[in-house]
Amino acid sequence: MATPDRTPPSLLDLTTYLLSRTGKDARTRLADRLAADGLRLYHHAALAALADLGPHTQRELATRLRLDPSDLAKAADLLAARGWIDRTRDPADRRRLTLTLTAAGRTRLAELHAEARAVQDAVLSPLDPAERATLHALLLRLHTAAAPE
Repeated sequence: MATPDRTPPSLLDLTTYLLSRTGKDARTRLADRLAADGLRLYHHAALAALADLGPHTQRELATRLRLDPSDLAKAADLLAARGWIDRTRDPADRRRLTLTLTAAGRTRLAELHAEARAVQDAVLSPLDPAERATLHALLLRLHTAAAPE
């Protein structure tokens, strides 16, 4: 994140700027950790969606995660190759693939969540537990209000 002594004061007055810079810092830290294992943020997101919401067709998951279908296809290739998801063809439409999380995928997802929590703890280290809870509640409220669902 930009240091206050180098950031123009008028930008420090913008909450949206502070959110953006803090978010970019957190995203970069997590992306760097995932990249060490050849993963990207959307691999984590795909595993989380399958764990939380159950099996999806590849197209449904791409839509849910707001990913280009070809990018999700590549992600599914990697996740399947590592044994974290199963892909099954729909007998009625051979082009349709359903993605399902495997037991190994659940284990890897737990490890990825631990990585994300470690990054979160580092980013939020200046805040005490009550401040973290307040920040989370406020951001969740903003996210919910902005979500196009």
